[in-house]
Amino acid sequence: MSGPPGTVDVVDDVATAFAETVLAAYAARPGARFVLVLSGGPTARRCYEALAHAGTDRVDWSQVDIYMGDERCVAPDDPDANQRLVREALIDRVGGVGSFRPMSCEAGPEAYERLVSEVGAFDVVHLGLGPDGHTASLFPNSAALDAAPGRLVVRSVDPADRNPHARMTLTVEGLARALLVVFTVSGVAKHEAFAAVSAGADLPAAHVRARQVLWLVDREAAGQVGPAAAQSPGPTGPAEGDG
Repeated sequence: MSGPPGTVDVVDDVATAFAETVLAAYAARPGARFVLVLSGGPTARRCYEALAHAGTDRVDWSQVDIYMGDERCVAPDDPDANQRLVREALIDRVGGVGSFRPMSCEAGPEAYERLVSEVGAFDVVHLGLGPDGHTASLFPNSAALDAAPGRLVVRSVDPADRNPHARMTLTVEGLARALLVVFTVSGVAKHEAFAAVSAGADLPAAHVRARQVLWLVDREAAGQVGPAAAQSPGPTGPAEGDG
């Protein structure tokens, strides 16, 4: 395989590009509702803040239904909870949405799978890329990558113990229900993982398929930076990244 699955756009600012991509998908949505599946991480926060700002006069948020692609098994208001990030960065800023369906480890993957099964298709799924090549909570060598056919949601842990907390996550098959998957990859700390996926490495992010897959990658992550910047790959966020 040459390059990651899908289309790669190298952009100056992934948050702005993400917002415009989602707004274009909303404008072209095939039905009355718009189903958005979101993730966590510092890049995701910037993306959702940009979407909230850009969508002020362009989205009827009462038509938007938000689901989660993965979640850490922590309390809903824990600083590590993806659902807290989504509330703070997007839902609270736009004054509410049609519905928000956070994941609950206590309720279990079967309960969330029933919710997901009721959705014909996801209009947009947002994913990040961890430094180890994980996306959602699909980690290298994790059992979640080998979920039984038909399973849309499973529990997951990182076998390498680099990413803390037990998780729940959509499976590869669950993610494939998307009309559009948008990866956002930002910073020199993600360059090695993006280069590996681009070179055809067997990493979880490379397993994602959908009707359309779009990679929004900034110049640092893509390796299109000057020598000084390329030689100084300091961390740009938490070690577990944006997957």
